[in-house]
Amino acid sequence: MSATFEPRDPDWEARCLASFEKQPICKTLGIELTGVEPGFCEMRIPFRADLTQQHGFFHAGMVSMLADNAGGYAAYSLMPAGAEVLAVEFKINLMAPAKGDVMVARARVVKSGRTLTVCQIEVAMIDGGVEKDCALMQQTTICLLPT
Repeated sequence: MSATFEPRDPDWEARCLASFEKQPICKTLGIELTGVEPGFCEMRIPFRADLTQQHGFFHAGMVSMLADNAGGYAAYSLMPAGAEVLAVEFKINLMAPAKGDVMVARARVVKSGRTLTVCQIEVAMIDGGVEKDCALMQQTTICLLPT
């Protein structure tokens, strides 16, 4: 499913980039924002042994966090100026171990409403230049307007 969305804020890109720069967790973990368009976001994180579980794969919490963050920015790109975004629900299917050199999450808005936005996020691992799907998330975010 692919849709074209028109952002409600002409400065959507600057707002998204500024918000991303304010996230200490992304800096700490080495997450990179590698693409943002209206209704789309891509983020990557290089493999780090200190972010794994007992089998040496990225921990499921890392997979979920990367997907959640990418989905949030895909939704945020369509929100009006002054808005903030928060996840209110998500469901993730972990389809294969997150094993490889780089984890990448690609989020696409499915439905952008006035208050709620639904996103689909695909997470893959790139290992030796080969990309393999490892998770699929469906997420709902809420648009919080200043009061």
